[in-house]
Amino acid sequence: MLIDVEQLTYRYPTGAPVLGGLDFGIAEGEIFGFLGPNGSGKTTTQKLLARLLHGYGGRVRVFDRELAEQTSRYYEQIGVCFEFPNLYERLSAEENLSFYGHFFEDGTDAPAELLERLDLPRNDRRPVGQYSKGMKMRVVLARSLLNRPRLWFLDEPTAGQDPPHAVAIRELIRERARQGTTVFLTTHDMSVAESLCDRVAFLADGGLATVDTPRNLRLAHRRRAVRVELREGDSLVAREFALDREDEKRAFLELVRDGPVETIHTLEPTLEDVFLRVTGQRLDAP
Repeated sequence: MLIDVEQLTYRYPTGAPVLGGLDFGIAEGEIFGFLGPNGSGKTTTQKLLARLLHGYGGRVRVFDRELAEQTSRYYEQIGVCFEFPNLYERLSAEENLSFYGHFFEDGTDAPAELLERLDLPRNDRRPVGQYSKGMKMRVVLARSLLNRPRLWFLDEPTAGQDPPHAVAIRELIRERARQGTTVFLTTHDMSVAESLCDRVAFLADGGLATVDTPRNLRLAHRRRAVRVELREGDSLVAREFALDREDEKRAFLELVRDGPVETIHTLEPTLEDVFLRVTGQRLDAP
């Protein structure tokens, strides 16, 4: 495992415990989704793993070394993109990336190429303070890739993006994972989690409720039933059939064979439905 966490605990100096003993591992090249409502501890976990917070309890190993024993070389191997843009707003996008690039000893990718990859203009002399929030977030995303990180921390990576740019960002994340980058992702957008993540962890009240693939979670909580929409005169009527009952299964097959069926859908839960069933909580809006 690239990340191996055992009984991770954390308490802010002036507050109650935030994390109550987390156990999980993340393989190299995996896209791992960390999902939970506000205040559940997901941002705290991400900040601990990025070494922005210290003083945790338990055992955490990253790159085969205890996290607390990592040196400054650790930052050569990670990239961090959190939800809110933190840029030098009087500098251009390329100047921002060039400035941050000087902190890395091992060299970086070309800022102009990263900006172009994220559909940002090259040779744009405007200060980023004049950019929209979506553009600023793509600059931050580009900055997090400067050092070609082995471990990439992403918090709401598609927030503030229009649909074409959100699709492009998701494809960039998949591309980097295929190249071996490990992605630790937090999001409120279950469609992002379901389409991107190899596995997801459900976090609630400082503990992990479950860790599994999105597909396995949906199948484990599915109803073996179908919903059929058909025409009856001028009306569209919906009927449901439980496939575990032989009489309803026969009725469904007869309807499909003889009836004016317009649509058929299996009644699988969404990932958000599963989260609610497992944790008893809803995800907050971003």
